[in-house]
Amino acid sequence: MNRGERRIDATGILYRIAGPLVVAKNLDAKMYDMVRVGNEKLMGEVIKIDHDQVIIQVYEDTSGIRPGEAVENTGEPLQVELGPGLLTSIYDGIQRPLPALQEQMGNFIHRGAQAPGLDPSKKWDFTASVNPDDIVEAGAVLGEVQETETIRHKILVPPGQSGKVAAISSGAFTVNEVVGRLDNGTEIRLKQYWPARKPRPSAKKLYPDVTLVTGQRVFDALFPLAKGGVAAIPGPFGAGKTVSQQQLAKWSDADIIIYVGCGERGNEMTEVLKEFPALVDPKTGKALMNRTVLIANTSNMPVAAREASIYTGVTIAEYFRDMGYSVALMADSTSRWAEAMREISSRLEEMPGEEGYPAYLSTRLAQFYERAGRVIPLGGGKEGSVTLIGAVSPPGGDFSEPVTQSTLRVTKVFLGLDAKLAQRRHFPAINWLTSYSLYHDTLDPWFAKNVAEDWGKLVNEMMSILQKEDELLEIVQLVGSDGLQDREQITLQIARLIREVLLQQDAYHDVDTYSEPKKTYLIMKTIHRFARLADSALEKGTKLQEILGSSAKDRLPEVKFTADYESVIASITEAMENDLVR
Repeated sequence: MNRGERRIDATGILYRIAGPLVVAKNLDAKMYDMVRVGNEKLMGEVIKIDHDQVIIQVYEDTSGIRPGEAVENTGEPLQVELGPGLLTSIYDGIQRPLPALQEQMGNFIHRGAQAPGLDPSKKWDFTASVNPDDIVEAGAVLGEVQETETIRHKILVPPGQSGKVAAISSGAFTVNEVVGRLDNGTEIRLKQYWPARKPRPSAKKLYPDVTLVTGQRVFDALFPLAKGGVAAIPGPFGAGKTVSQQQLAKWSDADIIIYVGCGERGNEMTEVLKEFPALVDPKTGKALMNRTVLIANTSNMPVAAREASIYTGVTIAEYFRDMGYSVALMADSTSRWAEAMREISSRLEEMPGEEGYPAYLSTRLAQFYERAGRVIPLGGGKEGSVTLIGAVSPPGGDFSEPVTQSTLRVTKVFLGLDAKLAQRRHFPAINWLTSYSLYHDTLDPWFAKNVAEDWGKLVNEMMSILQKEDELLEIVQLVGSDGLQDREQITLQIARLIREVLLQQDAYHDVDTYSEPKKTYLIMKTIHRFARLADSALEKGTKLQEILGSSAKDRLPEVKFTADYESVIASITEAMENDLVR
């Protein structure tokens, strides 16, 4: 679908203004049509029609516009421009490229500013992979463009189109130039448009049985996430939501990263925008931005654009999924998105739900998260996936508030951040007692095949020890540690090793920032080995002080910061056996 195919020359009059919400009269419009509001032609979207009144949410600041100004309907929904040039780009919530706007008008975006999402002047080398008279279906690959050093961009037949290739050419083209035609007259360009609020279709959804390797030990070991899965990271201010999501964006084994800063503070987004272009992709040694799209919508930007940014991001993610890529989308944070919906809803004078959020909050969250999945794309191409990881910022860290609870109903991984752990400088501050993953059963076979057969058994043992520690700490608070039996004191020691070596990870250390599954497995295996040796030594009469005084176990933290971790682990294991085997 090309922009402008369904244009309606309809003009109405601005009747009422209430912040980002305006009312127009005498406007021929349909739901979700895009309109231009006022003399400055601000971008807006129709969200309600009441008799002759059309209610519009405006994506820009409405101060200064007056009743009586013209409102023009474009006849199109909010659309995302899809094609070569998406990767390495930095957009705002409605896909305006921020670097291009900065070149036009400096550091402050003027109202009504427009810029195409894809550079219309840049030429791309297109190599056709089909020939005239070939029959193609929706989603079929027509050719490729080398978009970045590491990603080949596949040019697809748009959904809803099929037929015989009438003409196709290889060569250098801009995104607006015609590279081919179908026999039904459809023109093929390097770009296509797709309505942001409408999920892109796929041929078949697949079972979530492939792990998204994150390189973060607490996630990969205790709370794994499947490719095409959904996860929530709720937590109070300062607990590390943004850093956790940035770590996932940097190190997960997804092919494409979409990072949506939805209503976050400007200084946090500035850090992301400065840091990401300087990062090196561990898989290729090239710039990480070569496979990344950033969408920046800070808390001081208009709320309507904040609401749109989520849909812009997930539409781009689905587009790359249809090429056969694994895509991970980080939404930081969906609470700000929900707050934008609450503000718009209140201006619409809708009946409020719990804590003032609209009654359809759960539905909107479900619609967003349901766009995740591992699929066979249209055209029967290579499987692709969209994994959605949403941060939630509950006020005061209250996980019972509506956004967190509505999110938990539709996500399968809950990574609860704990302010107390953050205060103790335990990062990532994931509370291992309240967090969970419902993908364990489906992903254990993957770990058994690709890492080690006893992966699932070791994970269960780690969790069992941590839960036992929580019970023992309650007893310690009542009667002191001297009231515990020797074996229970050993359990506390093992739990401390799990917390400090397995679960803690330094995001800013060159080595510890990423832990491959093999390293995570060997750490668990070594802790398990110490637990077995300690139990055996205790049964043979070794004194508790000798067991706890073993110096070998105290070397385990070295493993985290050493590139040659296998030799260090082998040395530590040998030393433990010398200390504890009698």
